[in-house]
Amino acid sequence: MKWIIDRFEGDFAIIECNNKTYNIEKEILPKNVKECDILEININETETGKRKQNSENLMDNIWK
Repeated sequence: MKWIIDRFEGDFAIIECNNKTYNIEKEILPKNVKECDILEININETETGKRKQNSENLMDNIWK
């Protein structure tokens, strides 16, 4: 998924994705991001699997 930094307004970045715009707080974006940058968002399947397994382990320990 690609997100285009359209502009900044105050503490927000105006981002376009799939012909829709979103207001995203600048503080959650990379520090060096600037107008016209394109950010790509991908799923990290390895880290997702680790997190899911950890949650399952915690739940198993609760129910023991």
